[in-house]
Amino acid sequence: MALDELEKERGIKKDYVIESIETALVTAYKRNFDVTSDNVKITLNRETGETHVYEELNVVNEVEDWDTQISVEDAKKIDPRYNEGDVVEKELMPKNFGRIAAQTAKQVIVQRIREASREVIFSEFNEKKGEIVSGIVQKVDKNIVVLDLGRIEGIMPIKEANTNRTLLCKSKIKSNVLQ
Repeated sequence: MALDELEKERGIKKDYVIESIETALVTAYKRNFDVTSDNVKITLNRETGETHVYEELNVVNEVEDWDTQISVEDAKKIDPRYNEGDVVEKELMPKNFGRIAAQTAKQVIVQRIREASREVIFSEFNEKKGEIVSGIVQKVDKNIVVLDLGRIEGIMPIKEANTNRTLLCKSKIKSNVLQ
């Protein structure tokens, strides 16, 4: 499954990705259907990938906001066990939740995955503060050396390069992680 690969390659938890997808779909739904309230919820079945869109409505005696509330009478038509103060999850069947919504969802998902990936890499290198790591010189300027450290690039002031030899691109050096 693609989520397993993402977790293995980038260290991003599968639950975080699924939560991101659900959040992205809610954002897309709200934009596509001009919804301003926060009572829309989307669930993603982890096995089948099937999505369901729900509207959460508070059960009240007198409805003041039709976007977020439902009368006790109408709630009891759905299920006779509903009483005032309960929350009804009413499934919505969105029509034309199509291409534009999918693009919006994709943008949000990609952004959340990038953020999570950066966070994983940052915490990985934050734990290595004070340790010596190996890197490959990518670029040498008059003041800095850019190193490929695997999943991230590091920048080292040239004056901190502990080497008697000239730094050349593609050469391997060791460096101390400071920040």
